[in-house]
Amino acid sequence: MATQQNSDTEQQAPRRAVETARRFVSGHGESARAVVENLGRGGARIVLIGADGALGDVMVPDQATGESVVEQVEGLHGSEWDADTTAALTIGPGHRRRMAGPRAR
Repeated sequence: MATQQNSDTEQQAPRRAVETARRFVSGHGESARAVVENLGRGGARIVLIGADGALGDVMVPDQATGESVVEQVEGLHGSEWDADTTAALTIGPGHRRRMAGPRAR
């Protein structure tokens, strides 16, 4: 029965989300961490942290779909927001300005 659930979970992962995550992994050091965040009715966000410290994300319909995407992408490892994961991030001044929006100008 567990095998059937796994194949159902893998089938629900959107191809575009899987491909986006694969491109991120290949472009940022061949391995990356992924934190799947539940956004409630808005779905879920897969936060990607590359081996080079780059930050990216992929939006999916729900948390189960996000976990399925992580399972399907080679080199992508599920993670939590722990000290090791946050230390792996490298956020530069340009990204900080974009996050701050017009207030930073």
